[in-house]
Order: sequence, then C-alpha cells, then structure tokens
Amino acid sequence: MSQSSSSRLPKIIITEPEFESLSRIANAALDALPDVAEELLRELERARVVAEKAAKPDVVRMNSTILYRQEDGIERRVTLVYPAAADISQGRVSIMTPIGTALIGLGQGQSIAWTNRTGKRQELTVLAVEPPPVDHT
Repeated sequence: MSQSSSSRLPKIIITEPEFESLSRIANAALDALPDVAEELLRELERARVVAEKAAKPDVVRMNSTILYRQEDGIERRVTLVYPAAADISQGRVSIMTPIGTALIGLGQGQSIAWTNRTGKRQELTVLAVEPPPVDHT
C-alpha cells in the first residue's frame, strides 16, 4: 500500500440513530476518556450519515461482528459494542476504545491507520462484516 493511500482516511458511513447515540456517548466521555472521545467525535464529523433503512450489511455498525487483519497478518474476529457490553474475553470490543473507534463505519475491504493505547500507529483491513442481529421487539 502506498503512503498516500494509507495516510488518507477511508470514507465511513453511520446510521442516524447510531450517530445520535455515539455523539452522546463521546460527549459524555470527554472528561473521563478525552483522547478516545475526541477521536470518536472526529470520526463522527467526517462520516456520511444515512437513514437506518439505507444501512448496508457490509458496513461496521454497533453490534456488527467484524473479521479484520492487522498489518502483521494476524486476523481477529470481534463484535463492536457499547461500553456496558464490552468484554474482551468474549471478543466484544467497546466503541470507546481506539480500535472500536477505528472500526466504526468501515466497509468490507477498507483499511485504516489508527493509534493504539500505547501510542503505536497500526493499520487494519476489514475482511468481513456480519450485520448486527435483527431486533424483533
């Protein structure tokens, strides 16, 4: 991958309801987790916001399960969740983590560079996205 393509941010898509809830969460976390909250707000600012019914199944949303490959070739499968449901031992990654913020809104095949909690820049590529389970309530 060339320098210019890895330094450019990929286009991301977020649904209106998720945009609203993630904006509230990020703003509420500005004092406790300023770095992650500010990064999430930056991601939300640049996102294309779409109606819920226009959401594509291969775009990472809350409660999507994502298979991604790190730049070192290691593949991981995680589910992106709200903070209260996070449990790394179960593969449930909070949106309020650097990798959670990096994943939101990406589509299958997209890559993004992100900074982990130790300050190291890393890159990941989304290999597959399973949409969130349908709520029939």
